[in-house]
Amino acid sequence: MPSSTAFDPTELAARLKEKARANGFRLVGITTPDASEHLGRYRSWLEGGMHGEMRYLARSDAVRRRGDLRETMEGVRSVLVVGHEYAQDDPPGVPDDASRGVIARYARGRDYHKVVKKKLRALGRWLDEAVPSTPDTDAGPPSWRAYVDTGPILERDLARRAGLGWFGKNTMILNPKRGSYFFLGVLLLDLALPPDQPFEADHCGSCRACLDACPTGALLGRDENGAPIMDARRCISYLTIEHRGPIPVELRPLMGNRVFGCDICQECCPFTRTFSKPSAEPAYASRAPGESPVGVEPEPGSSSSHPGTDSPSLIELLETGLDEASWDSFSRGSAIRRAGRAGFARNVCVGLGNWGSPDAVPVLTSALSDPEPLVRAHAAWALGRVGTAAAREALSSRLSVESDESVRSEFAAALAP
Repeated sequence: MPSSTAFDPTELAARLKEKARANGFRLVGITTPDASEHLGRYRSWLEGGMHGEMRYLARSDAVRRRGDLRETMEGVRSVLVVGHEYAQDDPPGVPDDASRGVIARYARGRDYHKVVKKKLRALGRWLDEAVPSTPDTDAGPPSWRAYVDTGPILERDLARRAGLGWFGKNTMILNPKRGSYFFLGVLLLDLALPPDQPFEADHCGSCRACLDACPTGALLGRDENGAPIMDARRCISYLTIEHRGPIPVELRPLMGNRVFGCDICQECCPFTRTFSKPSAEPAYASRAPGESPVGVEPEPGSSSSHPGTDSPSLIELLETGLDEASWDSFSRGSAIRRAGRAGFARNVCVGLGNWGSPDAVPVLTSALSDPEPLVRAHAAWALGRVGTAAAREALSSRLSVESDESVRSEFAAALAP
């Protein structure tokens, strides 16, 4: 494109989309930065406390910015919305093998924030060259900002408005030809580009697959306006990632062997089951034992002792979670790091308790000595679920030296007849 203050917005939009697809974004659309029509529903959701401990969602400045993109980028005139697919097949027997941990597909490889943002920034730099000056001034190339689930932006609302799909009953954006296994990224632009048609149809119809499949009852259907509702406080993804405290006792048995995130409401969706294809992005591939994510170099002298992310043994996962060096190696460059070592070990203890095998007693006994009360408490619960003489002996022996009252209460419950 010539270096000129004049350019054809329609031509530039087409070239930008073409470049985005060449960068691996199978889903691409453009929308306007108008205020969201869903902000009132979002506020009601927050007022109902359904965001749980995710207080960053309810900050007044964050809510205000979600309602008006100009609060995030002054002068924004268009929004490019992209979808980057991450689907991959589960190994045979997973998740039915209760001895193995299930890690959500999106977190088995490289941290998606890094992957998608790098690609979005490449698009921004391409725009810098394609449009050397803004349409109304000679002030230089256009301004842009890239976001990947890191700013106060209603990405799914923008995705629907950009034509990428509709709001499924599982609250995901569903594309009729791709399903829902894709990350969303946005590029805020100060260029006025022609928007795509919003996705108006709702293809869920009377289907209840995701509502019925959710083991914890986190999906509540649609409200009177047709918006899907999720109680995050009951969502396995929330419980295993964002929630920092003890997992409610009544929900633990319902989590099965899902130790980081949950794909159940996507796995059962007819569109996702039928149309999703394994991702061509190597960075999202599952990791073998001891392997680092693609593009992440191990630190000199770091541990390589971890079971990987491809249906790893729960016992080996807890051994990893109990050792700082192994945890650092396992989580470095991965979205799994978000849970923190103690949070992840807590999750694995729940998985081991749901497995209920005597084989888990030695590693759970080791967890009773972890420096974090959160880990000790959930290890006690898991040993109570195993219920063998060796499990009860481990609990009785440790109870005499346990000083944390919240942990002692877990011991008492686990030892109760």
